[in-house]
Amino acid sequence: MADTRQRLIDGAIETIRAHGLTGTTARSIAATAGVNQALVFYHFGTVHDLLQAACLAATRARVQPFADQLGKITDLRQLLALGRTLHTAERAEGNVMVLAQLLAGAQTDPKLAEATAASLQLWITPIEDALTRLLAGSPVAELIDTAGLARAVSAGFIGLELYEGVDPEGAQAALDALDRLAVLIEVVDDLGPVAVRALRAKLRKTAKNRI
Repeated sequence: MADTRQRLIDGAIETIRAHGLTGTTARSIAATAGVNQALVFYHFGTVHDLLQAACLAATRARVQPFADQLGKITDLRQLLALGRTLHTAERAEGNVMVLAQLLAGAQTDPKLAEATAASLQLWITPIEDALTRLLAGSPVAELIDTAGLARAVSAGFIGLELYEGVDPEGAQAALDALDRLAVLIEVVDDLGPVAVRALRAKLRKTAKNRI
């Protein structure tokens, strides 16, 4: 039973890759999984429920190795390097296309939106944990909403994955710009105590004036 459920979940993701969301039906999923079409309804009730389960299950499988690697990085440049590696792997495996289809479908489908948001949160949580750890003690940390930054980073990489399909050079330039930002933060962290105090005072004043 468990094997059949997994085959259907894998079949659903592969069908989205091959045919898009509109071409993903009980018949096409069953054909991809190599099982009887009736088993879709037996195990999941509806195609919609299968897609929700597949979205979460596939994301969990991809996030875990990434989260393990995140725990080993020691600076922002390593974080961005890991992001580049993940970016390349996701495109090569066709996961960018799946994500694009799910995001598009989620715009008009509240239940699919809920499952897609939960899947994205699986990526966001380990990124937020890593950013909190890496920025601890940095002069800029007290002015950064780490939770918001984690979502911005995640959204940025999703956008870059899709953007690369139409402008590879532009996507590469955006990744390079993030690398330079990481270097800038490292330079700030290496400032002496007097310069750090002055910078913190300036940042607080600037932030206060914007409120």
